[in-house]
This record gives sequence, structure tokens and C-alpha cells, in this order.
Amino acid sequence: MNGKPHSHVSITLMALALLAGTGSPGAAEKLNVLFIAVDDLRPELGCYGTPVVKSPNIDRLAARGTVFNRAYCQQALCSPSRTSLLTGRRPDKTKVYNLQKHFRTELPDVLTLPQWFKQNGYHSLGMGKVYHGGLDDAPSWSVPHWKSGGPNYGPEGERMYRDRVAETKKQGKTARWREDGIKGPPWESPNVPDNALADGKTADQAMAMLREYRDKPFFLAVGFVRPHLPFVAPKKYWELYSESEFKLATNPFPPKDVPEYALYHWGELRGYIGMPTEGPLTTEQARKMIHGYYACVSFVDAQVGRLLDELERLKLRERTIVILWGDHGWHLGEHGLWCKHTNFEEATRSPLIISVPGQRNAGRQTEALVEFVDIYPSLAELCGLSLPAGLEGTSFKPLLDDPQRPWKKAAFSQYPRPIPGQGRGMGHSLRTERYRFTEWTVPGKDFREYELYDYQTDPQGNLNLANQPERAAKVKELAELMRGGWRAALPPKK
Repeated sequence: MNGKPHSHVSITLMALALLAGTGSPGAAEKLNVLFIAVDDLRPELGCYGTPVVKSPNIDRLAARGTVFNRAYCQQALCSPSRTSLLTGRRPDKTKVYNLQKHFRTELPDVLTLPQWFKQNGYHSLGMGKVYHGGLDDAPSWSVPHWKSGGPNYGPEGERMYRDRVAETKKQGKTARWREDGIKGPPWESPNVPDNALADGKTADQAMAMLREYRDKPFFLAVGFVRPHLPFVAPKKYWELYSESEFKLATNPFPPKDVPEYALYHWGELRGYIGMPTEGPLTTEQARKMIHGYYACVSFVDAQVGRLLDELERLKLRERTIVILWGDHGWHLGEHGLWCKHTNFEEATRSPLIISVPGQRNAGRQTEALVEFVDIYPSLAELCGLSLPAGLEGTSFKPLLDDPQRPWKKAAFSQYPRPIPGQGRGMGHSLRTERYRFTEWTVPGKDFREYELYDYQTDPQGNLNLANQPERAAKVKELAELMRGGWRAALPPKK
């Protein structure tokens, strides 16, 4: 094949042709899946209309597939988001709202996405950050999950981190990375090769697995940890950018009339060396953060390129679905926030790109609202698998053939928060084509507070309209849609 998209061959026909083979489906006839997870990735890439970001390899994937411009996670935190995606259930079903709880506590018999492929004759392989660190799931994999063990920093960053640990111990305190929040510098640009760091090692291993399993049906999940903090990427990726070209957020303030508890103190960042414990970053720090974030995006993009090149070299492209997703978005100073941990657009929206052999309309984008919980049924359907019971998403396969068709009324996200004077609350948020509506409640209490943002008149979401009398009807309408839940927002049947 010449490597050009088959613009006149539908996905269904291509899949049937591959499955037909010699009459008895075998390894060579099944569509493989290369499942690429990227931590904390905003939809700021060349293919998403952000030319300042150097992402030629992800853009290359987009040119062969479909870009979802409105893809939303179910909770903007690593483990809840990944758990929801990989189980096909929403956080209120998994009960995973934090970084500590494993989903099998509530759902011991759930069949995960990679596990379902494994049960259907695939070699299910996981490497890097797929599930959140420390919360892996052995039943998901055909062989034990692989971790890179790569360093978090280059030599200088590692020295700074260890010095900080030693100083903490001198003070009679324990010094464990996660439990005690001991962290090193927030960024570093070491002059090292790609595979001196974790993501380069993960790409090496993924390429080795492609070679080993090239003649067997595989579901290969590859998880890259950048651009998660700390922003550490080889120097050559930092040198792709000049800080003078970065634009700082033009809305470095909370939305007007927003409930204070809807905001976030961004404690994840404040624990790093040199970061303020209170108040905003300096302009210099903000520019360095953006620089580091983009450098890490380009570093990961290069690793994605290596995987795509290996697919080509091994002649696997024409029988491998490639899907790339970020587990949630990331604030880069918008609303005065950094990190994720909110229901705002910057935290809940993330890239989703899929390329399927033989798909029509390759290189197109869709504005349809999709959710990460939809990925499980979509991949299963694209590979001709039945769907296990209990999934709470909708296959977006029809959008690949018809990106403009009518689709969901809303995408749903949520985030828990302590609400002063009320207790532990939950903000359930829905995104329609025009609005974001969030309802804050506290279990067992008659408490409700709302947020409403109109992106047609206020594209940055800088004004909460929920308490304006003239918006009462819209608040009521969206509250009723919220009550109906995801089932009330399903796509219309054609």
C-alpha cells in the first residue's frame, strides 16, 4: 500500500475485509490497537490550531485520522479519569475520586478495556503510566505491566531533589516523595538523550513489543508521563522555543461570581522548589512554566513519532488502530490557576485523536461532544468485539464516517470539593454546545449552588451567569438535563 488514506473505503468494509482473510479469522486478520495515553495534555497542538506548539508527529497522526475538538474527561484528576476510561464507567459508579482508591474495591468483577481485548484473543500489554501509579490492575494484562524505572530528573535536578530530601531528614522529618510532598525543581532541561528519561525508555520498550508481537493481535497500551510535573525534557526540546513567543493567560483572575470553593489552590505545583506557597507566580515563573510545558509536549511528540515510524517499518499501520488521548487538561494561568483539579473547560477538555485503517474522511475534525468513557465501546466496536454489560459510554464510531452528524446533547464531568459550612460536596458539570453548567450539592443536605458560563458571549468563561434573574430559565433547563444524566443526552438515532 502507498500509505495514503483510503478516502472511499468505509471503516466497516475495511474491517470486514481484514476479518475475512482466508475464511477463518486468525491473528493476521484482526485489527491491532496502539493505545497512547499522555498525562496532563491540553488540546494545544498544531492539529488543534496552536502553531506555536511543535507537535509534528501527533499532527501526522491527526492527518490520518479524526480529531475530536470537544472531548471531555469525567474527572480532571489522573486516577479517576483513567479509571473511568478503562472501565467504561463514570466516577459515581467506580467511586474513585482520588489517587488512593482502586476501582476493584467497588467493582471487583469489572472487565476493563484491555482485559476485554485479552478475553477476546488479544495480547494485552501495558507499559508506562496507563493506570495511575501504584494502582495497576493485573487482570488487564497478558503479561505483567512494565514500568520504566526511569529518573524523574536529569543529573542536576536529581541532585537538587536528593539535597532537599537530606535537608528534610536533618530536620527530623520523614522524606517520602508522595506521602510528604518532598519535591525537586519544577522544571529542568538536562542535556541527555531521550531514553535517559522515563518516556524515552517507555518508547524503547513499546517499540520492542511491536517487534515481538507483530504477528499476533495486540492491544498495546503506552503511557507517557510528560507533560505532568516536573517539566523535565531533554535540552533540545527546550531549544525549540523562545520564551518571548509565549502569551500569558489574558484572564489570570477567577470568574466573576464564582463560588470560591470551585477554585483550586494548585498545591500540586506549590510544593516544588522555588514555587510560592501563596499567591500568584511571577511573570518570569509563568513564562518558564509555559516553556517547560511545551518542551515536554514536544518531547512526548517525538516518542509518539518513534512509535508511528516503527508501525510503518513493521508494515503494521494498515492493520493497527492508533488512538491518542490526554487524561485531562491543564491550567496554564487561566483564572489564576495552574494544574488541573477543577470543573472548568481548561481542566476537563483534552485531546482525543484516532486513526483507523481505511477510515473515510481521514484528516477531518469533529465538533461533536464526546467523553472519555466513550473510548471503551468505540474501540470494541471498531475491532468487531461485542460489548460487555454495564458500559456507560457511547461508541463514537459513526462520527468517523460522518463527523458532522448530530451527536450528544452534553458531556459530563465532576469534581469533589469541601464546601465551607456544609461538608464534603460534589460539583457535577455538563458541557453543551454553548454552555457549561455546574451544580454543587452536598449529600444529605438541602444545598445547591450553580455555575453557568455562556461560551458564545464569553468564550473564556469569565462570568458566572447562574444568579442572574434573566438566566433562571436556562439554569432550570440545564438542571433538568443534569437530572436526566448521561442517558438523557445520548445521540439521536438515525
